[in-house]
Amino acid sequence: MTQRNNAAQNVYQRVSLLTNRDQTFKTRYGSLAHRLPVMIRTAGLTQALAFLNARGKTEGEQLLSDLAHSLGMTAEQLMTRSRTAPVLEYMRLTQQSLRVLLWYKRFAQTILGVDGPAAADNH
Repeated sequence: MTQRNNAAQNVYQRVSLLTNRDQTFKTRYGSLAHRLPVMIRTAGLTQALAFLNARGKTEGEQLLSDLAHSLGMTAEQLMTRSRTAPVLEYMRLTQQSLRVLLWYKRFAQTILGVDGPAAADNH
């Protein structure tokens, strides 16, 4: 199995665990999954992760935890590495995060039924 298939399978399992959550949670989580890659490209990985962590909502914390797990780390390890990594490692970590987030976006659409950023995410 290739690394891409492993990532897809891992993300599928993580997102599938959210199907029993209420619709508001799923909508907000899916919306963040759609917006996070744009935030990373605009503000950088460290700032985007800090946004998720500081947001104070369980959806952001869940997505941060899920992303870190998919990258083989805890949320705290991912945040620390994004702050302390040398430039080349930071760039590699950013690219890995963006690749994994593509799967989160796809599965937010197919499993959670969230097609894009939603108004419910602003509350």
